[in-house]
Amino acid sequence: MESCCSTCTKLSSASPSHPCIADSRGFGRKFTRNSLDHHLLSSSLPKPFLQVNNARNTFLYRRSSSRFPSTASRGIISAEAWDFGRFLKTLYFFNGPPSPAKFVEFLVEKLSGPSPKEPVKAMETSGIVLVAGATGGVGRRVVDILRNKGLPVRVLVRNEEKARKMLGPDVDLIVGDITKENTLTPEYFKGVRKVINAVSVIVGPKEGDTPDRAKYSQGIKFFEPEIKGDSPEMVEYLGMRNLINAVKGSVGLQNGKLLFGFEENSLKELPWGALDDVVMGGVSESTFQIDRTGGENGAPTGLFKGVVSTANNGGFTSIRTRNFAEPEDLSAYDGLELRLKGDGRRYKFVVRTSSDWDTVGYTASFDTVGGQWQSIRLPFSSLRPIFRARTVLDAPPFDPSNIVSLQLMFSKFEYDGKLNPTFVEGAFQLPVSSIQSYIKDPVTPRSYST
Repeated sequence: MESCCSTCTKLSSASPSHPCIADSRGFGRKFTRNSLDHHLLSSSLPKPFLQVNNARNTFLYRRSSSRFPSTASRGIISAEAWDFGRFLKTLYFFNGPPSPAKFVEFLVEKLSGPSPKEPVKAMETSGIVLVAGATGGVGRRVVDILRNKGLPVRVLVRNEEKARKMLGPDVDLIVGDITKENTLTPEYFKGVRKVINAVSVIVGPKEGDTPDRAKYSQGIKFFEPEIKGDSPEMVEYLGMRNLINAVKGSVGLQNGKLLFGFEENSLKELPWGALDDVVMGGVSESTFQIDRTGGENGAPTGLFKGVVSTANNGGFTSIRTRNFAEPEDLSAYDGLELRLKGDGRRYKFVVRTSSDWDTVGYTASFDTVGGQWQSIRLPFSSLRPIFRARTVLDAPPFDPSNIVSLQLMFSKFEYDGKLNPTFVEGAFQLPVSSIQSYIKDPVTPRSYST
């Protein structure tokens, strides 16, 4: 069974009576001391992390493109000897082992039988379009266009009564004035992803009309117009600056936010570590390296590579980040985009919003094209709440404002008992040059006539 995140941990280093590790027992069957390699019985934490048959390997990514351990060149790992030292290293790299209580919960869950199948609800993300100046001649037409497209709209107006009369009593609105910064509380703009500013300077005839502009409405032309109200500097410069400051916490950059990759000759790093089926008794292994010339056009790239085996009921490898010191707030974006060179296999990407070791991972599978660089977009709305390869029907909605860790996985297992149709045992490698958030293509307004 798969441990997507850390977690399928049927093992507990804290319990000497655990059936998988006490008295030299192996996972799924009994071992005698003579049946285990000597170096496994004597392994200790100071030894290198990835070690199979005394191959000394470092599990954190390295900044060189050195060759993968000799096990990779040998193809499928056939040995059933389980590296307990590497298992412990994995646990303590990722903030300690799972709690015994979680292990008991897992046993109860397995004994109670499978849960009933229900359709998985799509994760919802906010995507409100803010229209400033919504009661003006242009603004109200923009609001109508967005509504007809079925998009969520919030309006920024100075006169609430006028706005509700013009746009409807149920309109989502903020009362404020862009020329008065203290009226634009950032909390009011939570969930706003795009902004259309239709605020403009009011211009009218200098003289010759009535206070209610009756002649203007009759089509009488006047000359020598003058500004009625705030100056262009106040509206178009200071007002725009105030509006940008109010919404900048929720509106993302069109080109996305880089989480990992090379940008302007510098590397945006993430604390990757190997998280393989060793956590459930398997012998697969992987690593993450920086290949300085393996990217597009000879550029640097990250490289997820390893050897996967189904020995000891295993069948997956992955790399996962340590929990971020500060959670990433990507609520201004629609999803994550991976730039990678495919190998024709199906992979998984996992996003976590909890700092716990044993926790739900919001997951999406994606297929790759062999030998081709491609951009894989994973919308937040497509992420499924998965725990040990099973869908969690009552999981909380995905929260893009609190992303704690990321994980990339190649696995035999899909979800809810299904298998990966592209899975093959043996060596693999997946160059990943960047991971960043993205915003969907901006709304393209349809034409309209006045």
